[in-house]
Amino acid sequence: MTKILNIAGLVVGLLALVVQFTLTIPASMEAGRSLVGSIVHYFSYFTILTNILVVLVHLAALSGAPRFFKKASVRAGVAVAILLVGLVYWLLLSAIWEPKGLFLICDVALHYVAPALYLVWWLLAGTDGSLSWRHLPLWLAYPLLYVTYVLVRAPIAGEVPYYFLDARLNGWPSVLVYLAVILLTFAFLGRIAMLVDRLIASGKPSRANAAV
Repeated sequence: MTKILNIAGLVVGLLALVVQFTLTIPASMEAGRSLVGSIVHYFSYFTILTNILVVLVHLAALSGAPRFFKKASVRAGVAVAILLVGLVYWLLLSAIWEPKGLFLICDVALHYVAPALYLVWWLLAGTDGSLSWRHLPLWLAYPLLYVTYVLVRAPIAGEVPYYFLDARLNGWPSVLVYLAVILLTFAFLGRIAMLVDRLIASGKPSRANAAV
């Protein structure tokens, strides 16, 4: 079952990322960006970056490489991040974005299907009871680095990937409130991940008992 989830997650994630890339680049260039600018624009979305991480975890689970993505703490951090992707999209973006055709298929795959496959797999096979508070700062480093990149890039590129990060449109107080809420949500989900990890591990038979 877990291997099937890994394969499904890998296939869905890769296909959605590739198709989204082939759709986004031409549309972005038609909007006036250069080829390089369009590629940077594509990789500037938290959704895209996090789905790439999800694909790498699935790949590591199936093949053993990259080894970094076999770590329980990394798997959990990606679980928290991809859950945040789905929640933020559902709460803040789904009502204002109405994709059609292949864009809609990719949209559903990247925001709902891939996260669901990953989270089910993580609950079944990605936990080992090793998570603790020391992992939370490492997990938070990912969204903090992303936000730093977006805000530094904004005055240079003249755009941000998400409207709630646009200080010119909303003002800095609004942006800072959104960031605080999102980071606090990320930390809360991280704490939930620790508790779930411990709960699942406590319900698994130890190796010694399993061998009896």
